[in-house]
Amino acid sequence: MTGWDVMSAIMNSFPPIAAVLFMAAASVVFIVGFSKHGMDFIKHGFKQNFLDELLAKLATKEDIAELRSELKGEIGELRTEMDGLRTEMDGFRGELETIKVNHFGHLKNFLTELTSILVDKGVINNENKARLDNQLRGM
Repeated sequence: MTGWDVMSAIMNSFPPIAAVLFMAAASVVFIVGFSKHGMDFIKHGFKQNFLDELLAKLATKEDIAELRSELKGEIGELRTEMDGLRTEMDGFRGELETIKVNHFGHLKNFLTELTSILVDKGVINNENKARLDNQLRGM
């Protein structure tokens, strides 16, 4: 037996005018409850405290102002950290340029010395050494 069967049995036990009044009253209660609570009225009826719960969950102006001030502080800290990182990166770039210059300077000296040794050993002649030295000066 379903709910509709029970409702049909109850409605058939009333006289027709009482059944119409009962249905009209039930319709008014449903319309008022549904307009006030929406779909939750179908689930829970009039025993609802969701509005109080909803208002308790909503943020107040003070909460929003507090969050805004916290965010401003955190953004300020992030900017400070980013400025520090930029300074460190500029220092790193300077060191890298210094290393490049020193490295290639040492490499040129090494290659010049190597060409002199090759001439002394008779592997290359003076003409080839002069060409290699000119290439090194061009670097």
